[in-house]
Amino acid sequence: MKLTRTLLLACIALSALNVAAQTKDTIITIEKKVLVKIPDSVSPWQHKNSIGFDLSEIAFVNWSAGGTSSVSGLVRGNFTRIYSKGNFKWGNELIVRYGVNKQDGIELRKTDDAFQFSSTAGYRRDSTSNWYHSAKFNFNTQFTNGYNYPNTEVAISKPFAPAYTFLGVGAEYSNKEKKINLYISPLTLKNTLVLDQRLADQGAFGVSKAIFDDVTGERLKKGKQAKTELGFLFTSHFKKEIFKNITFENRLTLYSDYINKFGNIDVDWQTQLDLVVNQYVRANIGFNLIYDDDIKAKEEKDGEQITVGPKIQLKQVLGIGLVYNF
Repeated sequence: MKLTRTLLLACIALSALNVAAQTKDTIITIEKKVLVKIPDSVSPWQHKNSIGFDLSEIAFVNWSAGGTSSVSGLVRGNFTRIYSKGNFKWGNELIVRYGVNKQDGIELRKTDDAFQFSSTAGYRRDSTSNWYHSAKFNFNTQFTNGYNYPNTEVAISKPFAPAYTFLGVGAEYSNKEKKINLYISPLTLKNTLVLDQRLADQGAFGVSKAIFDDVTGERLKKGKQAKTELGFLFTSHFKKEIFKNITFENRLTLYSDYINKFGNIDVDWQTQLDLVVNQYVRANIGFNLIYDDDIKAKEEKDGEQITVGPKIQLKQVLGIGLVYNF
């Protein structure tokens, strides 16, 4: 009888312990569930910022072979904002550059100056297509006056003189895997702004120049500060790491006006190689080729600036400096 009671009490005790253990596990499980953090929803915005500073310097002291000491600096920035949700995409990019050079016995001179903003909105029919029905807006100008050195008395360009805007509709091909972006627009409005009356009176950058009296030289009609064209626009952008720590980037813009000399193409071609040293140090090699029939070259002759015909503009860049991405 005692043995039976003992076994019964042992069974009751074990059952109680089992229930308590299950209750404890349940409490722990509940506590764990309560402490689980619900992840935030993924933002449709992507952003990338890059700021760089290139510096080159050479100095001579009693150097028998001769030479001129100089120092050059270039500040550049690239900022992108991309909104992507469903089949809609809106991309924005801002590029800024400003560079100067100082040599012994020569005043400070500008070597680079650019403010470029681009915005493209597109919609595709399904998520598998790389083609978008798109609208594109571009704006380009500069920060400070430009001169035909060594003449620094008369500026040949100024902020918003010129400034260019492009606004059009077309089709965009965007392939993330191949790192390529193409845009084709059969209808693009190009506006050229020259918001400096002296330059506008000269007919700089293709605007209608002023009318002067042949005898007195008096201005009879002001030069126009804006010029509007309707034409065809093609742009392409390719950026890819072609070898380890070597990135190749190519940008090309082609534009032709339907009304004025159709087939005469304005070209803006930029190519650059970035060589990564480490996270913060990079070297870059690049060039920029521009041809625009409306931009007339200026030459210095007998102390006067003479306007000649359009010429191919070419800029080559080689630098090493610091880059900070955030």
